[in-house]
Amino acid sequence: MKKNKLLIIKTFLVLLNFQMLFYTSKVKAADEIKIVYSIFSRTIKVDSLKTFAEKGYSTKKLKRILKATGSTDKEIRLVLNKDFEVPITIASKLVNSEIGNVFLTRLSSIIHPNRADDEETGKLALRSSVIQGINISNGKINLINFFEAYPTKTVILNVNALGRVMNKVESISELLDFFTNSPLDKIKTN
Repeated sequence: MKKNKLLIIKTFLVLLNFQMLFYTSKVKAADEIKIVYSIFSRTIKVDSLKTFAEKGYSTKKLKRILKATGSTDKEIRLVLNKDFEVPITIASKLVNSEIGNVFLTRLSSIIHPNRADDEETGKLALRSSVIQGINISNGKINLINFFEAYPTKTVILNVNALGRVMNKVESISELLDFFTNSPLDKIKTN
């Protein structure tokens, strides 16, 4: 009887150790977006942004932040919900291409993981977010899917860096159109 109890306990301990040894935790999606402007920062929950994008409801904090953009709620919701249909194979080619690398390098100064001091970490997070976001949405991606697929808990959105990029283009839609249409046409033909 004692042998059986000892055998059961040993088996349980082996199974417990085996489970701990081969357990891999799932990387969570971004919970919050930290908007940094100069020395100031504000944090938005991704869930509240998603609720706003889908239903138009927003928290007081989110309303204050959105009001600072100078855009209407309708315009912001259109940008958040704008789907880009991209086959995952083409997206993978794009984010791993030379032009994709340049784009990700520039974008990594605007959107990057918390406490990431190097652009390579930012580029890897962006690549992952794009591919995973497209995978989650079955061949489509929008800003909400992008943030939901971001591989760190907190995403930094650097408004100063965004402002420098926006000075070079007339609008966000022009920027999105250029990077989603032009490079894709070239990759589709290869």
